[in-house]
Amino acid sequence: MVQKKPENLSFEEAMNELSHIVTEMEQGDMPLEQSLKQFERGISLANASAQKLDSAQQKVSMLMSNDLNSELTPMDDQE
Repeated sequence: MVQKKPENLSFEEAMNELSHIVTEMEQGDMPLEQSLKQFERGISLANASAQKLDSAQQKVSMLMSNDLNSELTPMDDQE
């Protein structure tokens, strides 16, 4: 099975794959080499997802700035 590049996955697809990788790695049954490959893939997925979130935050901020009655709040403070 050919894996898509993380940047070509939707946010949801990337998060699902990342969750699957974490679950597999937590079981501890993987050989070291495969674990390292999965870890590398996980980092790539996490970085791509973070970029998608940043992009979405910028779009929301731009849309909110078009409405003069809307108040912008930093998204970094919200969890």
